[in-house]
Amino acid sequence: MPDMSASVSLATTHLVTLAEFDKNKVTPGVLGFVVFAAMALAVWALMKSMSRHMGKVDFKEAPDSEANTPGKGAAGTGKVQPSKG
Repeated sequence: MPDMSASVSLATTHLVTLAEFDKNKVTPGVLGFVVFAAMALAVWALMKSMSRHMGKVDFKEAPDSEANTPGKGAAGTGKVQPSKG
């Protein structure tokens, strides 16, 4: 079996250089990742809830029976009725 001590020592030297700490470098760290992940999960849950609620909405409008009766503000009568709402 080949001697792996050279490759192990080479790998550990690369890890040691990654472990160096620069006091002038600011990173978000673990707390930043946790906050970002929580916000992403919240947005995902809100989008799922919104799509479920939008599926329940009926966009068909019922015909207004008062607008079709002649003599009560219908087109051509000259009378104007205020809108409801």
